[in-house]
Amino acid sequence: MPHLLEVANLTTEFHTRAGIVKAVNGVNLFIDPGETLGIVGESGSGKSVTALSILRLLPTPPASITGNQILYQNQDILKLNEKQLRALRGGKISMIFQDPMTSLNPVYTVGFQIAESVRLHMNLGRKEAIDRAIDMLDKVGIPSAAKRINSYPHEFSGGMRQRVMIAIALSCNPELLIADEPTTALDVTIQAQILELMKGLTHEFHTAVMLITHDMGVVAGSTQRVVVMYAGSIVESATTTQLFAMPAHQYTKALLRSIPRLDDEDGKRLEPITGQPPDLLHLPKGCPFAARCPKAQQQCKESVPALTEVQPGQFAACFYPF
Repeated sequence: MPHLLEVANLTTEFHTRAGIVKAVNGVNLFIDPGETLGIVGESGSGKSVTALSILRLLPTPPASITGNQILYQNQDILKLNEKQLRALRGGKISMIFQDPMTSLNPVYTVGFQIAESVRLHMNLGRKEAIDRAIDMLDKVGIPSAAKRINSYPHEFSGGMRQRVMIAIALSCNPELLIADEPTTALDVTIQAQILELMKGLTHEFHTAVMLITHDMGVVAGSTQRVVVMYAGSIVESATTTQLFAMPAHQYTKALLRSIPRLDDEDGKRLEPITGQPPDLLHLPKGCPFAARCPKAQQQCKESVPALTEVQPGQFAACFYPF
């Protein structure tokens, strides 16, 4: 069965006065229909830029997006014109952005903003689009949906605004949903509600999900496969079960050690990742994680390890995995 989305050798650079920032460096990944893929890593690892590059939402210049191909249902997104891209965005592939307050237009009602997408991609009339908007607000758990469609974004709480973003993203039954940090700045209870809501709705619509997060706990309960990014590159890729049972890359292990666990003994301190990520303007000669890695050898400082299969279904860019 062909992949729903396949990205081959994606590279995104930003041309600045200080030099060329290599934000995404040769990324290869795929998503199958109905699958949830987690992309994790520290801030600045290239997660969001990868997502924005897939939909070609970055301004060019200063961004420069290259790659062998970004295949979506045998269409190469890198070769689409602006009209074809508009039909793809929101219709076939939707995106939930990090901050709903800045993503929603403050001068339009939430009903208008949902209906606008529906009318554009589903060719419905005004009344049918409003009915669809009410139905979607109801599905995402907004009470009195028929009245709240006339409300403005500032009249909603943070959690409700995030629900509105999910309603907009899923209103046209997309086949792929890219969720960029959908639970950022929400308290733990609302986070759980939003994740459960997304899980239920994507199952109902049979939508594949690319879930971008820095929270390994979110990944553990919401995904089938995980891609770990560091300094613009993929350093590990595995099923979620494999990744948590036996992480292969030292960076993945460091991420897991830095989060609290219910089965940890009382009084055990979390272990922060020492050092800082490399400067993307001046990437090191060898492995980008070598300066922070407890197992680094001379080879790691001189050569960049390729992403290779270390056990069936698990890949790591490391000379000394496990």
